[in-house]
Formats: sequence, C-alpha cells, structure tokens
Amino acid sequence: MDLTTCLKSLLSAIQQYRGGRTTQHAAQLQKQVEEVSGLKCDRLLSSGQVLPSECVSGLVELAGNHNTSPALTSAIVSLLAQLACDDDSRVMLHSSYNLTSTLASVIHCHGATPGEPLVLQCLQVLQKLTYNTRIFQSTNYMHELVAFLMTNIQSQNEDIIIMPCLGLMANLCRDNHSLQSHIKSLDNVKPFYRTLINFLAHNSLTVVVFTLSILSSLTLNEKVGGKLFDAKNIHQTFQLVFNIIVNGDGTLTRKYSVDLLVDLLKNPKIADFLTRYQHFSACVSQVLGLLQSKDPDSAAKVLELLLAMCSVSGLRSLLCEVVFKPAAAKVRAGGRRQGPGPEAGGRKAESGLALVQWLSSPVEGAESCSLQALHLLHELLKEALGAESGADRVLGFVEMLLPVLLGLLRGLDPAKGDAHLRQHCSRVTYVTSLLLVLCTEDSTRSMVSRQVSAQLCLSQAESLLSCCRGNNPLTSLPPGCDNDLSQVCAEALLKTLELMSKLREQVKDMETSFYRMLQDQRIVTPLSLALTSSHRERVQTGLSLLFEATPLPDFPSLVLGESIAANNAYRPREAELSVKRVAVQEVPSPRTNSSLLDSSGGSSWGVQSLVEKIQNGLELQEQVKDSHVSEIIDVYAQKFSAFASQESRLQDLLEAKALALSQADRLLAQYRFQRAQAEAEAHKLGCLLKDAERRREELQGELGSQVLEVQRSKADMEELLQHNARLQRDSEEHQALKGAYNALLNRLNESERLLTEQQVAHVSLTKQSDALRKNHEALQLQHERTASVLEEREEEIRCLRSELQQRNGDITGLRGELRAEEEKGKERDQERRDLEETVDVLRKELNKTEQARKDASIKASSLELQKSQLEAKLKQREDELSKHSSMIAMIHSLSAGKMKSDVNLSL
Repeated sequence: MDLTTCLKSLLSAIQQYRGGRTTQHAAQLQKQVEEVSGLKCDRLLSSGQVLPSECVSGLVELAGNHNTSPALTSAIVSLLAQLACDDDSRVMLHSSYNLTSTLASVIHCHGATPGEPLVLQCLQVLQKLTYNTRIFQSTNYMHELVAFLMTNIQSQNEDIIIMPCLGLMANLCRDNHSLQSHIKSLDNVKPFYRTLINFLAHNSLTVVVFTLSILSSLTLNEKVGGKLFDAKNIHQTFQLVFNIIVNGDGTLTRKYSVDLLVDLLKNPKIADFLTRYQHFSACVSQVLGLLQSKDPDSAAKVLELLLAMCSVSGLRSLLCEVVFKPAAAKVRAGGRRQGPGPEAGGRKAESGLALVQWLSSPVEGAESCSLQALHLLHELLKEALGAESGADRVLGFVEMLLPVLLGLLRGLDPAKGDAHLRQHCSRVTYVTSLLLVLCTEDSTRSMVSRQVSAQLCLSQAESLLSCCRGNNPLTSLPPGCDNDLSQVCAEALLKTLELMSKLREQVKDMETSFYRMLQDQRIVTPLSLALTSSHRERVQTGLSLLFEATPLPDFPSLVLGESIAANNAYRPREAELSVKRVAVQEVPSPRTNSSLLDSSGGSSWGVQSLVEKIQNGLELQEQVKDSHVSEIIDVYAQKFSAFASQESRLQDLLEAKALALSQADRLLAQYRFQRAQAEAEAHKLGCLLKDAERRREELQGELGSQVLEVQRSKADMEELLQHNARLQRDSEEHQALKGAYNALLNRLNESERLLTEQQVAHVSLTKQSDALRKNHEALQLQHERTASVLEEREEEIRCLRSELQQRNGDITGLRGELRAEEEKGKERDQERRDLEETVDVLRKELNKTEQARKDASIKASSLELQKSQLEAKLKQREDELSKHSSMIAMIHSLSAGKMKSDVNLSL
C-alpha cells in the first residue's frame, strides 16, 4: 500500500474516531497509525501537501485530548516523532501544529506517574523538538512543564527519567531570557542549583554535559556562575568538555558539548581564559580528528565549534597554526614523491586535508558541512594571509585546495529545482569569496590565475544570469529577503564578476569576458538588488562594478536607474508587510484549544446541538450534567480564534497578492521602457539597412577580387586540415594520458583508505603513550632512590680501586726482588716457571702493559683473587637492583587501574 492511500485511510479513521469514541474505532485508528509509521515518511510535512497536513492536525488534536487512551496517544506520538526527521519538519510541528504545548499538556496530565512510558516518550520527543528552537514563556502548559522538570530533576528517581528531563531543561533554558527569568524567580531555585551542582560528579558524561549547559544558561552572569566558571575551575571545565567532545558517549553528547562550549565562548572573560589554555592546540587537533569520520552530524557540530572559535581573535591565529603548519610540509613532500607508496598511508592525516575532503563530500546530508568548511577556510586563510610571512605557510595547502574549489563551481542543473539552485548559488558565493581572499596576496593570486580560466568564469556568470532572469516574481520572496532565490543568485553572480575583475590582468581573455558581462542587459536586476541592499558588503561590490561598467558604451544605465527606483519605491511597502507578518506569526495557533472539542467525555450533546439550544432560547439547566457554560464559552472562544486566524491568513494572502501585483507593475514598467528602447533601435537598424544596401552595390564590384582570395584560402584550408590531423593525434594521446590519470586516481583512493587505517592505529598508540608517560613519572621517583644506593656502592668501588693501585705499586717493588732471585741459581727454576705462568695470566688481563709483569709473584695471584671476590660482590648488587626493578613494575601494575579511576573522579 502506498503512502497516499495510507494517509487517506488514516484521515478517514480520525474522522470516524471523532464521530464516535468507541473501542473499535480506537483500535482501527491505532492500526492505521502503526501502518503509516511503518512507511518511509521523510520530509512529508515539508512537501506542502494538504493531505499530510490534515492528518497531522487531527493526530495532534487527538494526542492533546485527555480522553484519548494512553496506547493510542503513544502510537500517535511515535508517528509524530518519526515525522520530525529534519529541521524544517521540526520547526513546522512546533510553530504550525503547536506540538510542543500538546506534548506538554500530555505530560501535565500524566505527571503524577513520571515513570510511565508515555511520559518518557513525550519527554524524548520534546527534547528532539525543542533543540535549537526558541520557546516562548507564554506557550500553553510551559510553566507546568518547567515545574515538572525541576521536580523530577530534584527527586531521587532513576537516570531513565532524569536524563531526558535534564536534556529538555537544557533546550528550554538555552538563549531564552524570558524562561530563564521565570526559573530564577521561583522559590525552589536554590535547591535546584544545589542538585545540579551535585550532578557534576555523576558517572554519566551526558548528565554532566546537560547539567553544565543548564548552569551556564542560568548562572553564567551571576554569583553562582562566577564561582563555577572562575579562573581556578575553568581549565578543568575546558579539559572535561574537550574530552567529552572527542571521546563522548555518542552524537547527542557531542552535540550538547559543542553547544556548551559555543555558549561559553560568547562570554568575553571565558573566551580570554581559553586563549591562555595551555593544552588548546592539542585539544583542537583531537577535535579536528573527528572530521575524519563520515558522520555529517558530528562534522557539522565540529565545524560549528571551529567557526565559533574563529569569532575570537586570539583563537583564530592558534587555529591557523594547527590547520596549516603540518599541511604545507606534507603537501610539499607529497609533490616530491611520485605515487602514494606505503609511507603516505602511514602518516598522520592533517586537519587541512580533512576540511578539503568535506568540501566535496558525497555523503548524504553533508551540504551544510560543505558550506561550513568553506566559511571556516575563508576565515582561517584571511587570518593566515594577513599575518607576516603567512602566505608562504599556506602555499602548499592552497595548491591542494584550488582544484577542489574549482570543481565546486560546476554542477549547476536548473532542472533539479529551486532547492538545488539555492544550494549551488550559496556554494558559489562561498567559493568565490574564498578565491577573492586568496587574491589579496601576490603569491596565492598567481596560483589562482594559473588554474582559473576565463571560460570557466564566463560560463558560470552566464548560468547565474539565466537563473536570475528565470525567477517567477509571483512566487519568489520579497527582494529584501536574504533567502530570496533572486537575491542568492545575484550575490553569487556579483562575487563571480568581482573575481573576474581581480584576475582580468593575470588571466588570458578574462578582461574581454568581464566587460562583455557588464554590458549584458540582464546584469541590471542583480546590480540593482546589490545597490539597494541593506548589506554594506553587497553595496560596496555593486558600486565597484558600477564604476567599472559606467564608461562602457552599451551599459544599460537607464534601465538600471528604473530598476533601482522601483526597488526603492517598493521598500516602504515591504517593511509594512513584514511588520504585519511578524504580528500574525506571534498569534497562537488555534490548535491550542483543540482538545476542548471533546472534553465533555460521554456527553451525547455535540457543539451543534448546544448552538441550536442557545439560538432557540432553551435554558442551560436542560442540558446534560457534563455540559457547562464554561465549555460553551471555550468552544466559542476557539471558533472565534479560528475565524481570526483564517482572517489573518486571508489578509496575508491579500498582501502577498498585492506584493505580486507591485512586482508585476515594476516588471511592466521595465518592459515598456525596454520596448521603447527596442523600437528606437529598430528604427536605427532600418536606417543602417538602407546604408548597407547602397554599400552592397559598391561591394559587388569587389567580389571578383575576393574570388582570388578564396582560392588562396583553399590552399590555407588544406594546411588547416593537416593541422587538424595533428590535433587529432594529440587528442588520442590525451585520452591515453587520461586513462593513466584514472589509474593514478585509483591508487590515491587506496592510499587514502590505508591512511584512515593508520589514523586509527595512531589514536590507540597515542593512548598507550600517555599511559606509559604516567608510568614513567611514577618510576622516576623510585629511580632516584635507587640512584642514591648506587652512589654508595660506587664509593666502595672507588676505595677498592685505590687498594688495587697500591697493590700494583707492590708488584713494581717485587720486580727487583725477582731479578735478585734469578741470580741465586738453578735450584729455584721450578718456582720461576710457576711465577712466569702467573705473569702470563696477568699480562692478558692488564692489556700486556709491561714486560716486567712476567716475574709477578704469588702476591699478584692473591690480588687477582681479591679482585674476583669484589666482582662477585658487584654482581650480587646488580641482582639486588634487578629485584628492585621487578618489584617496582609489580607495584605499578597494581596501581594503574586505581590511578585511572582517580582521574575519572577528578574530572
């Protein structure tokens, strides 16, 4: 069954259940809801169809009705959570269908049992729905929801209820001053603060992050926050947040950690603390390592954090050092090496390469990551090129970046719709802005001029002009709106023209193409939008291009003046309409009180019967007991609110039609002016035609001479054919080179895969290195104690060496005695031979120093015995040292786990 059929069946079941709240109808409706939940409903609400809108309106109404069974309400909430799969759907469910107050009313109704699965489900959906969404304090059931959250956070319930309560409270408090003031005015806010501070020691990192986010929102500018985020504690907070970002429990924890750090950076005092944080470069390197993953959500949050850091001047230069320093060295080394090789895969992937990979990542949902990466590179390159000798540092990185940037300029397909066109124009704007930053320095400008061609810029400008020309004024947004497709295309076009102006002297044929685009009649619309814009940079760009275009002969200055006048005349009307739109958007949705339609429970009297009785003058006492005057008043109040909302919507439609009419009048005035100009040009062309006819008769006589030139041209044609054949051969060689390039590209992909594997190995080795470093510090103290013992042993060895030297002197004295004994005769020949053998042994040990050691006596052998005894003692000391070392290793292995737990507790 397809989605449309299921939605029709669901709408029919909703209407049947409204007509009669029987068990059978409830079971049928629940079955239909579960069938729709089993289908793929991605971007169903943002499609703008009527059938899904009606179904969602009915489901929200039934979910907010307190008489609906919990099982049916749970199924409805599950389906609505599935529909909130993207940001547009979440905003629509919150603003158009008022799902936030509906879920808050469900929680208020079942708040007595917070552990009920329906309450947990509503809390989880609310946490998803309110993320990065401003919630007004006046929203229905908002005060009751805040009281419920504070009560359950301070209770001793399990983490299964506390964690979603903390996450939802963090969403509600973030950037919401009205709700923050309401919470601070409550009587139990101080016990609430104490409970949150106790949660900072929780063993779950997610709970710690939620708690820090709430405390930063409520107490950052107060006395309590001054103590929590002072100079003594802030460095530990930085280390904790960075550790959670890098080693968090999942994408949700990382997302809230990044938001917390971004909020802290908005405080100038804390931003200054971060600039002086000694481990900032190492932490940022680890955070940049997360870009190696293929998760677009994590990459988007990391890039959001880096962009927030770029807003702090002291951190921008540090980020440049982390991103660009290793990149330049590696790119130059890669340029010398032909082929990837095993060494390239084993190197650590630097941060700049990861940013470049996200620019053109094919991962689904990575469009915002690409724009964020472009914005980040724009800020970093602007900072690096503005510093002294900064251009030399980024040359290698720019050489790697330029082919990717030029590839992003291609791929425009107007047939894919306005969403693709708006995305492409935004990307072109970011890319050309980045190229303009590179053109500020001579060295990088030369690199850009070598790779950017005039044909590329011209084709890009032509396609953008056609997009600006093709917008429908009746369906587009107002010209002053930043999201208007014409405005986005115009900005991309002006950036392209500004780039052409910068490179017109360095690139061949660029100046001709630039002046050709300035004289195009279609340039009037984007140029007038820029000159009448409220953005200073757009106006300056438009003025610089106008200064270049004014001296040109065919520049449509009159049409530009008419367009500027029309835009200026339209601006007051647009300001008035925008104020009315804001006033209409602030009116609460009539779906807020939709649950009151069925609040009478089992009453058989409907709204129409009550209205008929009032009109016929019947007394209110004749009604059923469950029908009260307050219910009738609520019903009429809801009807009046619905009529007022419908009237407001009709008023908006009338204003939109008036807006379209004014745009049509402006276009009609432009058309009349262009028609008058065309008639004048046609008259001028008629005169020129007469002159051309007369001149044709004169040129008839010259035709004969041209025939001879044609014959000579034939000879030239033959030469051109030969040249064409040579070009054909060159083309074949080009195809062969292209095949070789594809082979090299495959090798590059394989090397990137190996590089990713080596990065994972590097992370594990880094953790092991940190553990070994801590062990080394612990062993250093034991080594110092052992060194003192070794010094005592060395002193004893020195004393023994002095005794050995003394014995050597005795040996010298005995040399004379041996000479005397040689004269005594042959009776001591046997003794002399023994002494000569002893002298031979001593000669080998003392490196054959002197001839006199031949006659060493029995005293020398006794000295050798003493020496061997000393060596035995020294070996015994060395054995004792080895035993000490083994004991130290055993103590370290026993205390390693305890040290890790102590570190976690300190965090």
